[in-house]
Amino acid sequence: MELKRVVVTGLGALTPIGSNTTDYWDALLKGVSGAAPITKFDASEFKTRFACELKGFNPSDHFDRKEARKYDPFTQYAMVSTEEALKDAGIDIEKIDKDRVGVIWGSGIGGLETFLREVTGYAKTDGPPRFSPFFIPKMIADIAAGHISIKYGFRGPNYTTTSACASSANALIDSFNLIRLGKADMFISGGSEAAVNEAGVGGFSAMHAISVRNDDPETASRPFDKDRDGFVLGEGSGTIIFEEMEHALKRGAKIYAEVVGGGMSADAHHMTSPHPEGLGAVKVMQNALEDAGLSITDVDHINTHGTSTPLGDIAEPKAIVSLFGDHAYKISINSTKSMIGHLLGAAGAAESIATILAVKNDVVPPTINHFTDDPEIDNKLDFTFHKARERKVNIALSNTFGFGGHNACVAFKKFEK
Repeated sequence: MELKRVVVTGLGALTPIGSNTTDYWDALLKGVSGAAPITKFDASEFKTRFACELKGFNPSDHFDRKEARKYDPFTQYAMVSTEEALKDAGIDIEKIDKDRVGVIWGSGIGGLETFLREVTGYAKTDGPPRFSPFFIPKMIADIAAGHISIKYGFRGPNYTTTSACASSANALIDSFNLIRLGKADMFISGGSEAAVNEAGVGGFSAMHAISVRNDDPETASRPFDKDRDGFVLGEGSGTIIFEEMEHALKRGAKIYAEVVGGGMSADAHHMTSPHPEGLGAVKVMQNALEDAGLSITDVDHINTHGTSTPLGDIAEPKAIVSLFGDHAYKISINSTKSMIGHLLGAAGAAESIATILAVKNDVVPPTINHFTDDPEIDNKLDFTFHKARERKVNIALSNTFGFGGHNACVAFKKFEK
């Protein structure tokens, strides 16, 4: 069968450096850091006392009190970014076939805040156990997709992908595949995460996964820098509207970019560490290019996973050089996480938004906080350090890799009819 073409028609972002897509993009181009001391709880006794929190987010600005009670923060974030994306796409909900619109969402953890509060409350209570009737429905990772469909009446395929930090990239790939197979006209896809709490910070700290640069949070996320000491925990949400091209053109939608390929692979190596030679990363990018019918010389930009971890930041550049050879040095590489931190299951969506806008606007946001070259990293690569780079971006890849060795890569292309 002839595969249908898939385009991006709407974006919604709720991030530590911007509460909507426009502000997010502007802050990326300016190289703004979202890291700051934690305000959500008293972190004074924790080894890490900072994170990339959302700034000024108040649920009452978006939901009435009764509605807000039903949503864990990760679902609140999903609802907010999705509302923006639908408005951005110019979708008249009453004029589309809701049976042909689906929701595939990604979250690595789901309702961690709800789980933490309910179990902590139980542990402190004498007498019969008491739990909220909303405990389970708020906590389960699939509930954000469910609430989006309930609010708007979308009756197409609906589920959540969970693959740690690759979760929302996997959601995007599934949405892309189902549309091009003719199973739906449109998908609301993306991911959200809300893990900046005692359990999230404490758990990642116990693994020695997050930075302890408490004296200088804004420069703590240092992808590809010699003195990096772990990622900075972030939170937020990203929503992308994927639409079958003819459906989008028929309704006169604006088109940001075309989705042309998706790759998936496994490291099959270690629970939390990447393969030291980046073999899974090589395979996932190769799979995305083959899926898109592209050659290695077609790629202009890669938004890397680039977490600022000691091992990951060595393995991914190795993978890029291994796959792309001499062309690797012509690719503008960056790490969005240098500014927004690591949004875990939402990373793939938030970073794909940045990648899509790079394709649309022919500019690559910077990788900030680079101070010292790491001799274990090929520093002839163009990491777009310090300042945004204007250049032609026709083809771009967005990489995400998760604990467990889950790898996902999405390929975007400048749209042409």
